[in-house]
Amino acid sequence: MTLQQEIVGNAMQMVVVNLRPGQTVYCEAGKFLFKTANVTMETRLSGPSGDGGQQQGGAGGMGGLLRQAMGTAMQVGQRALAGESLAFQYFTAQGDAGTVGFAGVLPGEMRALELDGTRAWFAEKDAFVAAESTVEFGIAFQGGRTGMSGGEGFILEKFTGHGTVIIAGAGNFIDLDPADFGGRIEVDTGCVVAFEEGIRYGVQRVGGLNREGIMNAVFGGEGLSLATLEGSGRVILQSLTIESLANALKKAQGGDKQGPTGGLFSTRTG
Repeated sequence: MTLQQEIVGNAMQMVVVNLRPGQTVYCEAGKFLFKTANVTMETRLSGPSGDGGQQQGGAGGMGGLLRQAMGTAMQVGQRALAGESLAFQYFTAQGDAGTVGFAGVLPGEMRALELDGTRAWFAEKDAFVAAESTVEFGIAFQGGRTGMSGGEGFILEKFTGHGTVIIAGAGNFIDLDPADFGGRIEVDTGCVVAFEEGIRYGVQRVGGLNREGIMNAVFGGEGLSLATLEGSGRVILQSLTIESLANALKKAQGGDKQGPTGGLFSTRTG
């Protein structure tokens, strides 16, 4: 059964989740807003196990406890390497139905994605807001040349299992399918919010090492790379990138972080 939720608001949306008695939802630390009194809150380092979020303590004796501890340590290590929150907060309705509210950290939209177990979803760092305890949260590393040149695309959040997962991004969202555009779209690397498993994600250089490529990199504001999304499936893009928001705030404070010539010769100070 999917999570009963409602996304409300405009410029900065939030999601209100209605929990059935005994139902559990979890979020990344820092995304919680409010809850009713009968909803318990527990902070744990471990992610959901896919069995409803219940820990199977004691299974297998000391060996089972050791495996569980090692698994938790690996999860925490992956999240630390990815720059994600180290802990999750779990909310469970006790005795009666309960309500919990969550939000993202930037002005923008939210989406509720429904997982049926056949396809995973991948999302940018910090896109995750909350999910049913039957949805498993993981970290996917885009290694090699793609990761090193991609910047924003090097580390992705991965969601598997069954149930509802809620993500957030900046600005407005647009849903696209590369199959509707000849099978391939090219976007600013900071515009990718999420995409279904089966979409091939990569990073390519903007133009060649020639006059046109140099002009694009220096004056176009995109730097040296674009993200590529190929195949057939759902892709969610955002209209506002974190970098452009940071640049606008910097400019409003009296300094142009990007500089007059775009992305390549930026005037970064920190």
